[in-house]
Amino acid sequence: MSDTLYREILLDHYRSTRHRFEIPDATVREDGRNPLCGDTITVYVKMDGNRIGEISYTGHGCSISMASSSMLCDTLEGLTIQEALEKIAHFKRMLLTDEEIEFEDEDADLEAMSGVKKFPVRIKCALLVWNTVEHILKERQ
Repeated sequence: MSDTLYREILLDHYRSTRHRFEIPDATVREDGRNPLCGDTITVYVKMDGNRIGEISYTGHGCSISMASSSMLCDTLEGLTIQEALEKIAHFKRMLLTDEEIEFEDEDADLEAMSGVKKFPVRIKCALLVWNTVEHILKERQ
């Protein structure tokens, strides 16, 4: 993917209001904060047994953290806890290692975040929501 396409995908997710709302009857809600830049997020998850029935977020932050939040919700909704934890680990490997990480077609937008590796201080912005949801799911295993 070209840098231009990456930017377009990130901007689309940043400007989008998909999944950016509070789920009033959420099974669990968890706050995340990045003290380095001030990003704050609240994640709402409505479980359907062992499956993420619905997931959303509210909060404020930079375009990277908000786009990443939108992407996470698109990616994890409908998955089992184990499937979601595997996707989270895959995404984190992309940002935290030198491995060449490939994504399935349905998760192709996540590759747009790979450019964040060029700006190490922004990696925490991209991972804020992923770490928050990982904490939620590990507690529910």
